[in-house]
Amino acid sequence: MNKWKLHFGWYVVLASFIVLFFNAGARYAFGVVFKPIIMEYGWGRGLLSAVFGVNMVLFALGLLVVGKLYDRYGPKWVLLISTLIISLGFILVSQTRSFLGFFLSYGVLSALGFAGTSIPLVSTLVSKWFERRKGLATSLALAGGSLGHFALVPIVALVTQKWGWRSSFLGLGLVMFVVNVLLILWVIKGDPWQLGLKPYGMEEEGGKVILSDESYGLSLGESLRRSSLWFFSLMMFICGAGDFFSTTHLVPMAQDYGISYIQASKMLGWYGLMSLFGLLGAGWLSDRWGCRIPIMLTFLLRTLLFLMLYLYKGSWSFYLFALVFGFTHLVTAPLTPVLAIKLYGPKNLGIITGLINTIHFIGGGLMAYLGGIFYDVFRNYQLALFLMSFLSGIAIFSTYAIKDKGEKI
Repeated sequence: MNKWKLHFGWYVVLASFIVLFFNAGARYAFGVVFKPIIMEYGWGRGLLSAVFGVNMVLFALGLLVVGKLYDRYGPKWVLLISTLIISLGFILVSQTRSFLGFFLSYGVLSALGFAGTSIPLVSTLVSKWFERRKGLATSLALAGGSLGHFALVPIVALVTQKWGWRSSFLGLGLVMFVVNVLLILWVIKGDPWQLGLKPYGMEEEGGKVILSDESYGLSLGESLRRSSLWFFSLMMFICGAGDFFSTTHLVPMAQDYGISYIQASKMLGWYGLMSLFGLLGAGWLSDRWGCRIPIMLTFLLRTLLFLMLYLYKGSWSFYLFALVFGFTHLVTAPLTPVLAIKLYGPKNLGIITGLINTIHFIGGGLMAYLGGIFYDVFRNYQLALFLMSFLSGIAIFSTYAIKDKGEKI
């Protein structure tokens, strides 16, 4: 009977799936409440986008701190404290009546909470429970983010339409607190050794556990002296810029051209579902073509999509943008550590991928902010769309330039 007993690692995968479900739903719901907040306060889009930009930058920097805290204290305390912070932030957002209060509760508190309940930490947690099927387990956990984006964004839109955006923030804050705390206390463990278990699929030979060799690899300083890391970072900066410009401004932009609030919100929800297919397809494509080709194809699609939306703005073009761009949204997520380990080795993978992900989210915060500023100045998003099409083209060449001693990557 023990042969058929489900390994505890799969329970950790399920718990991680649920944590990311609410994390992603809460993060991407910002695009849905964007206009309702502006309508209540009378702020410009640039000012509200600045709050989101600060949130993204602090989130990016918080990832570096969270990684160190995870290594020292394990996931339970990091996840628990982060859940308390993000829940408090969302509840305070629902009660604030001033720009300063909104800035501190969403721009600062929520950002720090997001950092401790996000994909990088959860991916690390899941990977410790698996020696075999690690890619499958990680992909299943990350799928929670895509499905949370798909399911919760339209729900937030409906709640906002009926009871207001404050009710949406209050509900998300309370639900995240209850669900995450229960999972952290009852399910999530730092590694299998805490329960006297081995990682799933770990085999033994002659009484010795077989582990992969993680003793080789470049230091961060050595990696920074290679042009590949700079091209890699530039590509990820542009990737983040496209991701968070789109998720922040797609709904208000569609509304500007006569699409209803609920319909535009559904577009953002479908965007999230399509990201799941991109996430799952990225690993399959990289096994056959290497990492660079799927990433280059991603940016080719983005170049054309931003150009299409620059030229044509109707229901069909917004839907096409949401579906196809959504498919590209998470392509780099599973490929970043794979590409980094091929280029720089596993020894210092955490700090190198931490730097790359930080640059990615800083790009996201900056372009989300600039999108709002461009709108306030020109009363449209044309310059932002043209800029993102141009930058996506640059990212194609930047990805192509990621080479290391002729090795196929």
